[in-house]
Amino acid sequence: MHRAFLCFLALALALALVPSIALAADARLKQLDTMDAGRDWQAVGRLDINGTGFCTGALIAPNLVLTAAHCLYDKKTKARINHEEIEFRAGWRHGTASAYRLVRRAVVHPKYQYDGSVSSERVRNDVALLELQRPIQNTTVKPFETAQRPRNGEKVGVVSYAHDRSEAPALQEVCGILGSQKGVLVMSCEVDFGSSGAPIFYFEAGDARIVSVVSAKAEIQGAGVALGSDLEDSLTLLRAELAAGRGHQQEPEPGVNRIRVGSVRRDTGAKFIKP
Repeated sequence: MHRAFLCFLALALALALVPSIALAADARLKQLDTMDAGRDWQAVGRLDINGTGFCTGALIAPNLVLTAAHCLYDKKTKARINHEEIEFRAGWRHGTASAYRLVRRAVVHPKYQYDGSVSSERVRNDVALLELQRPIQNTTVKPFETAQRPRNGEKVGVVSYAHDRSEAPALQEVCGILGSQKGVLVMSCEVDFGSSGAPIFYFEAGDARIVSVVSAKAEIQGAGVALGSDLEDSLTLLRAELAAGRGHQQEPEPGVNRIRVGSVRRDTGAKFIKP
């Protein structure tokens, strides 16, 4: 049984950013379990991690997959996972993928710390780029473009795998940007274990462009929300890391600063959700 990854964080959020949690306008999850249903989403795939877990990733170039940085760390040991043991399965659906690729290099945001203090900085920097061993040239797998994040109140969508949909992804075509703080987006999108790294899309003129990736699930005023980073600056840094030749060797293990699951910060509207 695969163990699916999602980071659960307590994040200091000003309640003014989310004056009310109104999810009635959000679309329901639509299962993309047939080829016709998933035709436009083949560049979203499952990242299988050393046979022990999975995350969601999305192709943004023929040889580059965008995902969450914490997917590259072992949950128990806190150490970096050997990226050569990660496989991207584009359009994975019921045992078959449109393309299979192992990872040649992997870079995470230079300021990301896997088990550091709980803060907006951790979510903001929770982004990674994976360079595949070979580009995906399949014409049915078209990489997504990225874009600047939409404004508060605008609608976005998400395509993700999760523990209860590990064999086919689901699309939530309409969810909302509830607020933002220090480069962190708070969204009403429905996510769960395995949704880490899932692309958040903004739809413009019929095109879906990635504006964020899922980093964590939180709870505000009793309602579940998704947390993600603002990609614009992070992608520039990650591309520079690859251009500088980094990503072949494993970086040193970051410092550990454990926090107790179940605690509630006094200065936050978001609290831990126990896995």
